[in-house]
Amino acid sequence: MFLVLAALGVATLVLTHTAPAPFLLEAFRPGASLWHVPRTPAAPMVYLTYDDGPNPDATPQLLDVLRREGVPATFFLIDAHLTDDTAPIVGRMFAEGHGVALHSNARWLMLEGPGELADTLRAAAARIEQRAGSPPCRLFRPHAGWRSASMYGALERLDYRLVGWSWGLWDWNWFRAREAGALADRLARRANDGDIIVMHDGDHRDPRADRRYAVDATTRLVPAFRARGLGFGRLPC
Repeated sequence: MFLVLAALGVATLVLTHTAPAPFLLEAFRPGASLWHVPRTPAAPMVYLTYDDGPNPDATPQLLDVLRREGVPATFFLIDAHLTDDTAPIVGRMFAEGHGVALHSNARWLMLEGPGELADTLRAAAARIEQRAGSPPCRLFRPHAGWRSASMYGALERLDYRLVGWSWGLWDWNWFRAREAGALADRLARRANDGDIIVMHDGDHRDPRADRRYAVDATTRLVPAFRARGLGFGRLPC
């Protein structure tokens, strides 16, 4: 019995910090995170979000699709991927009405103290404003959703919100290659009003990763959602 209780305790501790959905940390900090946008029955919407950019190859193609379709999205950027070459891409995001927010490429950021992490995020936001001409939204999505009480403390200091995603609405495919058609079919069936969808236009290690699947999946998803009566929103900043 002791071993069972110990295993349950360890599992609970792990899920508290890594669960792909609101868990204990969120229960004690209501309003500090966003995993689902309040429903709007009169104008139901889904929220497309993209992580790990800007990618000099894939992100402009994705922006082309979104502009052609008249769809807003929210991009969570890795500070190390913001360079002289990619800054104009971020400027285009702002100019075309998309949300721009902060992301990270390291799970262990959750171990930083509140002051140290707040300084890291403040510097990343300043670089976006300096290089792309506009400040980012006060939103932060941690790498793989790994979070901690100290991370929430840092976000509170900055008046930021942690952003997750709605249950099952991500492009992780359990160690199989991401395929645009299958991904679009799954997301189009599962998403409903207020859901936050996450795909990747970049990679946390490779700034030029092949992300054509995300471009193709988005191309398929937009008409599929519209056929279900769903519109598209930008995450509230």
